[in-house]
Amino acid sequence: MKFYLDEDLSPRVAEILRGMGCAARSTQEAGNREADDEWQLEYAARIGHLLVTRNRNDFIALTAQFFGENRPPAGVLIVSHRILASNPARLAKLLIRFAAQHPAGLPAYTVAFLKPY
Repeated sequence: MKFYLDEDLSPRVAEILRGMGCAARSTQEAGNREADDEWQLEYAARIGHLLVTRNRNDFIALTAQFFGENRPPAGVLIVSHRILASNPARLAKLLIRFAAQHPAGLPAYTVAFLKPY
């Protein structure tokens, strides 16, 4: 599973993930800082990555919009606010575990929620 981290997550998480052998890219590393959410979701789909964000409401609505418009899918993984931003290593470990639990990836247009435990 490949992860694309939204701007609301630390780019340090992507660095840690890569150090653990996982494909990951942050919005900041990709040069997409301040791009709107629709553009971010399109970008994730274009590069074949699962978009990881804390921005639940907007990305749930956008995923439904993409489905209705038959636009290329990108899965979305919502990170709970109970997973503290001050601990990027914990988030990286949870993402690795999520990937291990979904070895075939996620079905198109899926919105999943990352458990904080």
